[in-house]
Amino acid sequence: MFFMPHFSHLFEHWQSTLNWSPTPDQIDQFEKLYELVLEGNSKQNLTRITAAADFWEKHLWDSLRGVLAFWDREDLKVIDIGTGAGFPGLPISIAKPSWQVILLDSKQKKVAFVQETIETLQLSNAIALSGRSEEINKLSDYKKKYDLALVRAVGKPDICADYALPFLKKSGTAVLYRGQWLPEESEHLDIFCEQQGLQVVKQDRFQTPLTAGIRHSVYLSPRSTSNSNS
Repeated sequence: MFFMPHFSHLFEHWQSTLNWSPTPDQIDQFEKLYELVLEGNSKQNLTRITAAADFWEKHLWDSLRGVLAFWDREDLKVIDIGTGAGFPGLPISIAKPSWQVILLDSKQKKVAFVQETIETLQLSNAIALSGRSEEINKLSDYKKKYDLALVRAVGKPDICADYALPFLKKSGTAVLYRGQWLPEESEHLDIFCEQQGLQVVKQDRFQTPLTAGIRHSVYLSPRSTSNSNS
């Protein structure tokens, strides 16, 4: 596979925006992930984001920014719901080797790509899983088993929260990765949370480091427990 460095010059952005920098081995894994996605794109539609800087900002950096509030915690169990080409799950698996990450998607071709990528990158902490979240979240092996349930760009916020809720431990947190965050979205989510015994712990608004795009991470947890990361 043709290989050239794409992300090593972005060290200052890792450190200044995430207060973290990848090791040389992790940089190599991020580089290989990019190459694998480009190669996979020639066989199926994985992502429209293919320029190196865009990939770093919108896939790698954005994936990690959503879990920044939990960065200092170890041994978390994480499920990435609707992972698609592996985001945010694959960058998180690379950056946090002590976390166990399930990457769930209903599209078998994308799950096959993610599984092959996990094997190529030798990510022993990641597992690709094929299935619909509304069916998987009823199974005893997965129901109420996760510290973090991540949902990135798969539907309206209340629908995303509905996917995530059954996976969460009582002390767990759902993380909704969003672009713009509209008042009506907050209203719909508040209604859902009231009905389902959830609380919005935090709505985090931030800008991406290269293009200053507006992004949001919305954190939800079961109302019966307080969240130390708020």
